[in-house]
Amino acid sequence: MMARRQEGSGAAQLRRSVRRADLRAVPEVRSALRALLGHWGEPGSAEVAELLTSELVTNALVHTGEGAVVTATVAPAGLRVEVRDFTTGEVEPPAAAAPDESTHGRGLLLVQSLADAWGVRALGLGKVVWFELHGGRT
Repeated sequence: MMARRQEGSGAAQLRRSVRRADLRAVPEVRSALRALLGHWGEPGSAEVAELLTSELVTNALVHTGEGAVVTATVAPAGLRVEVRDFTTGEVEPPAAAAPDESTHGRGLLLVQSLADAWGVRALGLGKVVWFELHGGRT
């Protein structure tokens, strides 16, 4: 895991490689993100960031069967989290809510409803799913 502050920009960054199918990494990434964010944003903003990051990391590990790289950049303007995987395939857009008894299928709905912006960027090998939060600031 790596965390660094970008000189002169007021931004700090966390970068973490997650091994294939290592779901134990999800709470580790959450903890590292919590440390990076400190007292960032309005009350509850850091918790939302942790939740959305957990969803994206879990999706990458469960649905690709490969590892992922998580990059979180916090700057005065807000937070951007990117989760890169290394398999081809598309991210399905969020569908209607899953039945109440389902334990799967809500991750991207949460991202869509709680993030200030989010999207998917295809790469030569794999893709990046990202979200941004402004920390309660508009």
